[in-house]
Amino acid sequence: MPAFLQPSSLSEAWSALKENEDVRFLAGGTDLIVLMRQGAVKCGAVMDVKKIPELSVFGFKDGALEIGGAVTCAQILEAHETEGPYGILKQAAVTLANSLLRNRATLAGNLCNASPGGDMIPASLVLGASVVAASPRGEREIPLKDFFLGVKKHVLARDEIVLRVVFPKIQGGGVYLKKRRIRGHDLAQVGVAGFYDGGLRFALGAVGPTPVLVDFGRIPEAELLERKAEIVETVAAEAKPITDIRASKEYRLAMTRLFAGRILDALSSCSRPLAVEEAAQ
Repeated sequence: MPAFLQPSSLSEAWSALKENEDVRFLAGGTDLIVLMRQGAVKCGAVMDVKKIPELSVFGFKDGALEIGGAVTCAQILEAHETEGPYGILKQAAVTLANSLLRNRATLAGNLCNASPGGDMIPASLVLGASVVAASPRGEREIPLKDFFLGVKKHVLARDEIVLRVVFPKIQGGGVYLKKRRIRGHDLAQVGVAGFYDGGLRFALGAVGPTPVLVDFGRIPEAELLERKAEIVETVAAEAKPITDIRASKEYRLAMTRLFAGRILDALSSCSRPLAVEEAAQ
């Protein structure tokens, strides 16, 4: 049975890391606990980081939005900070599991789980997020686009804790669409996020071993629909899906094209915003 650690400060966390081997960090635990019960993860100790103050930050600093490592998806849904340009985070969070799990699941945990189909990942990528991680050696900031190495793999060292996720000051708007097999609690077959702020960015989930960011650079708004076919095909070309129990690779490619087109329609000034739940039908 692994030891249970619950530090109330970073200094306590670093001391506990020296005294314990093979420590796994727990914020929400919605993935870690399941994997431990299945025997897929074994460790010497579990460290609950929710009581460390630095992980509870949620607000703006120097114009950037900071969301601490212990902030839940339910908090993101309720917060006024995640409105306007950051509203795409709400669109993604509401598709994650169900209300009970959203009360536990954290944005940072969803990123660190590094699942190619993580719901919060595409929205965070198109917003230009960075992960601020800390260890006994100090802090470092990692652009999210450089964070993922493969399925369930990321660049963090075993002793690094995600303090916060930082989103730069931004204008514009975004849309996240998710296709799942059933309404309600289900993993993504395909997840697509798009954001326009004078520049156009798409991010794809569940269509490759890692999430995919497609940055088109600056495009005049009037050209979004004029270049729709080209943009959709460019996005689809970056997808490298497989066939598995949830969907075939052909289906995933078809849905990637469909969602990219719908998002362009929604981002153009003449179209209504597209509700996330429409993608689940």
